[in-house]
Amino acid sequence: MTKLDPTAMIEALAAKGPFPDYADKLMLFGQLVGGWDIEGRHFNPAGQLTKEQRGEWHFGWVLEGRAIQDVILSPPLEERRRTGAPAADYGLAVRFYDPRIDAWRVTALTPVFGVVINLIARPVGDEIVLEGRAPDNQLYRWIFSDITDQTFRWRGYVSADEGCTWLMEEEIRGRRRAASP
Repeated sequence: MTKLDPTAMIEALAAKGPFPDYADKLMLFGQLVGGWDIEGRHFNPAGQLTKEQRGEWHFGWVLEGRAIQDVILSPPLEERRRTGAPAADYGLAVRFYDPRIDAWRVTALTPVFGVVINLIARPVGDEIVLEGRAPDNQLYRWIFSDITDQTFRWRGYVSADEGCTWLMEEEIRGRRRAASP
């Protein structure tokens, strides 16, 4: 069996920028490319804060610039290395613009929780709205808002009644890392 060179795999995956044919559409998520320090807050169905955590979220161009892959983790890597703390959250998403539907297809994987989620993302005003189904078949709506060069807000909603009501389960605030482009 041939041993895989992880460097070769990363080189084959990584891209320097957006695929030229759809560069304008790819900037919807392209504006997030780089590293972010994040603070997350989790809420129960009554809207009460149940947990706060810090982490990091990294976005990068992949697959000839046709897609963006991101990795989210908590606690931050440096803290995990220093303390030996296990991952409270560690997941990734692959996001790509599909010209056939003029929207983004997003698949999020969170092995820590054994979850795979498929969503469709579109711009709605100044926000990015992602919609799909949770593993238990409830509706998910994730929203990136208040996006600037240096900050963003992400909110995760769930609906158990086919979209009649929505409960915010999680909110993340991101601040761009100084070393990011």
